[in-house]
Amino acid sequence: MSENLPTGPHFHKETPEGDNRERDVCGQCGFIDYRNPKIVVGSVLSFEGKVLLCRRAIEPRKGFWTLPAGYLEIGEAAEDGARREAFEEACVRPQFDQVLAVYSVPRLSQVQIIYRGTLAAADYAPGPESLDVRLFDVDDIPWPDIAFPSAGWALRHWMDSRSRSGFAPYSNPAEGL
Repeated sequence: MSENLPTGPHFHKETPEGDNRERDVCGQCGFIDYRNPKIVVGSVLSFEGKVLLCRRAIEPRKGFWTLPAGYLEIGEAAEDGARREAFEEACVRPQFDQVLAVYSVPRLSQVQIIYRGTLAAADYAPGPESLDVRLFDVDDIPWPDIAFPSAGWALRHWMDSRSRSGFAPYSNPAEGL
């Protein structure tokens, strides 16, 4: 993985032949260190019309509410990563019905894939990265305390789509670009 490669005197900035941007290139072996966006996977999960939110136990935005989500691991399918994150943060095993949204967050070099799913029971608990986990009625979502803009987008997209199936995944809202 490029993040584990040594940096230092052998690496220099260069635009490789056939490329259109500057990259870190090893002067000894010619290795090109391509740096690519991180993929975040997560889900909006519901049970009997209520939505599951996790209060963050870690920075950034410790103490704020968000969806169960996190970075996709190497060798992991996106859906499996979203299931793992839901278990790690809320001790739940969701059933996904489809991709809810794909968000692009270039300022953070992230692509976020958010699934829509349900819980078989109201059986959840905080994992190590959560201070609290709760099911919220739509009218009780703590909007001022939502940790990240994309979590708010996903909640709104879930509210818009919860009675629909077979829709195209949402993307960044116009005001989020």
